[in-house]
Amino acid sequence: MKYMLIMRATDEAYAGMMDTDPAEMIETVGRFNQELIRAGVLLAAEGLDDPSESVVVDHSSEPPAVTDGPYGETKELFGGFYILNVASKEEAVEWAKRAPARPGFKTEIRRVPTIDEFPQDNEWIEKERAWREATGQL
Repeated sequence: MKYMLIMRATDEAYAGMMDTDPAEMIETVGRFNQELIRAGVLLAAEGLDDPSESVVVDHSSEPPAVTDGPYGETKELFGGFYILNVASKEEAVEWAKRAPARPGFKTEIRRVPTIDEFPQDNEWIEKERAWREATGQL
């Protein structure tokens, strides 16, 4: 089963992280990533750029409104993710507990459904399956 570990933190926690030596941060995250690779569970992992570089497309109006970041009144920001292929939610939780984090950081864990869980007689599912097969994802 695939699970996404969504790395979130408060503005304050991200600000505190900026005081960390970049080489130390890369070393810590690199060691964790290497554990995931050695265990054969890592499928993908990415960090995200500073939220001040972001934009938000709000679909509450027509046409959708586009606002430059950073977000207003956020309690937590999505900073990156891991996608793991593990046997269970419990195993995903165990990996999340080992992730390099500090106070103010949280990891949300969500299962990623497979294409097989959707109606297979649907035209759009058939097209997606063909694309996944052509790109080596199935």
